[in-house]
Amino acid sequence: MGFARTCSVALVGVEGVVVEVQADLEPGVAAFALVGLPDKSLSESRDRVRAAVVNSGGEWPQKKLTVGLSPASVPKGGSGFDVAVACAILGAAERIDPRVLADIVMIGELGLDGRVRPVRGILPAVLAAADAGYQQVVVPECAAAEAALVPGVSVLGVRTLRQLIAVLADEPVPDEEPDTEGRPDPLLAGLRMPGTGASAAMHSAGAALQDQGHDLADVVGQTSARTALEVAAAGGHHLFLEGPPGAGKTMLAERLPAVLPRLSREESLEVTAVHSVAGLLPPGKPLVDVPPYCAPHHSATMQSLVGGGPGIARPGAVSLAHRGILFLDEAPEFHTQTLDALRQPLESGHVVIARSAGVVRFPARFLMVLAANPCPCGRFSQRDSLCDCPPSAIRRYQSRLSGPLLDRVDLRVEVDPVTRAQLTGSGARGESTATVSERVGAARQRAAARLTGTPWHTNSEVPGRELRTRFHAEHGAMDEAERGLERGVLTARGIDRVLRVAWTIADLAGHDRPGADDVRLALQLRTGVPRGVPMAIGASV
Repeated sequence: MGFARTCSVALVGVEGVVVEVQADLEPGVAAFALVGLPDKSLSESRDRVRAAVVNSGGEWPQKKLTVGLSPASVPKGGSGFDVAVACAILGAAERIDPRVLADIVMIGELGLDGRVRPVRGILPAVLAAADAGYQQVVVPECAAAEAALVPGVSVLGVRTLRQLIAVLADEPVPDEEPDTEGRPDPLLAGLRMPGTGASAAMHSAGAALQDQGHDLADVVGQTSARTALEVAAAGGHHLFLEGPPGAGKTMLAERLPAVLPRLSREESLEVTAVHSVAGLLPPGKPLVDVPPYCAPHHSATMQSLVGGGPGIARPGAVSLAHRGILFLDEAPEFHTQTLDALRQPLESGHVVIARSAGVVRFPARFLMVLAANPCPCGRFSQRDSLCDCPPSAIRRYQSRLSGPLLDRVDLRVEVDPVTRAQLTGSGARGESTATVSERVGAARQRAAARLTGTPWHTNSEVPGRELRTRFHAEHGAMDEAERGLERGVLTARGIDRVLRVAWTIADLAGHDRPGADDVRLALQLRTGVPRGVPMAIGASV
């Protein structure tokens, strides 16, 4: 009887569970049994592994073969177990020393010719292996850079099963024939999940900085909206832009990622793990170090927005926008239930999806930007009568954004149409992205210094009870906001959010604590009602 074991990783959301892959050979009629709650794609590994072993020069054992995946109670899916199954079988057949395999975690899919193909979720799988105390992992060669992001783990990247067998058996490693020059590497196809369409609505902030078409200096006028954009970036506050078509709402939202600071190392690993599981990690860029930007179409389903799908749930747009921007253009055109599903992640910063196949938790701490027209025709305004929509149609259109959802939005700004004088004028241009980004970075540093020793990093994350007990505004500064609470203009959540925005305005202006003017500007940004303060921040005047 031959026995060998090695390890692989089963992913549940962005969290991994180390699975022991055991192979047992016994005398009897040749058969192959795979046990341990495998799904369809994992069950098919029996045929892939057999062909890969034979085509790699190995001898398939003609005995009763049982491969067990332990713990057996954890559902397992995907083709990432192929390499571990093949090596465990070869260890049981004594082609490889079983003692060498015991402390190695192996991740990868096998082609019928023995090539090792990449799979989704390499980074979270290696993170799970490192947390479990494993120090050696084997991954596909083209995914080795992604796996190497995890510190304290020795990564072996292999291109074929033949190479891996030679390394584990301490034999000369064969040279593999290179692919035809000028043709794309077919192995890289495993790093992306085709058909998701999400990558088309994402770009990096680094590219936006270099693209002159995504510079804030090109935004004509819109002083109020630019101020709100700066406050949103500095404090991580959600933003609602309302205005007629062509006023520049989408233009402003597309320039917001470049204003945000680059991600820290910890944040980069969080974002990269989500994108790796979703199959959206671009080849050649193993680490996402800039805030992501996700702009789903208004026909998006609830599952595509918050996550879900058949079997084990997949991350949705709110998770793909983690630590970045979620832009919902034409927000009233989204289904009401889909928009209301955002209320829980907006408060908690994560999404918990329960399915019959299991419960998964995805991170979802994003900055939401809503954009909407004031009415179905888009021409409704208090200053003119160009709109042809009846009042009932306007009310019905505006009510598609529910009160509880808008109560979670900190900033609400009306984007006015650009005048002919502004568009054709030769006056001074607005501040560039680099200038605003520098000021936002300084404000975030002030907030980080104040929040040192706490689990929060931006003003928008600080709970209301902490705001009321530890982070006070100046004496009497909140009087006007408190009167709004008494009159029913603000909710208890709303007054906490006003104080958060006031702290961000104070950080941008260089104030030690929010004053009365900071609070009034925060109220004006939240309610959209003018309160006699200029829509400009001290440092940005």
